[in-house]
Amino acid sequence: MTMDNHLRFRLDLSYDDYLAYYQGVARAVRVRSLDGRVVEFPASALRSFVTHDGVHGVFELTFDAAHKFISLIKAEG
Repeated sequence: MTMDNHLRFRLDLSYDDYLAYYQGVARAVRVRSLDGRVVEFPASALRSFVTHDGVHGVFELTFDAAHKFISLIKAEG
């Protein structure tokens, strides 16, 4: 059986809300994917996507067979 190890989700996180993650108040981000799955990943994965407006867009998360985080990219479109 082949497991899909990618999922997409939309994130709209204000800059102030992101600061809680950046300052270590929260270490993980929990989101619901576009297909309804709930996933948690390290807040540090968002660092490269933060602007003065926060973190916004559709992202694609990749994880391994043990459900461990591998990578996060901003999806096209």
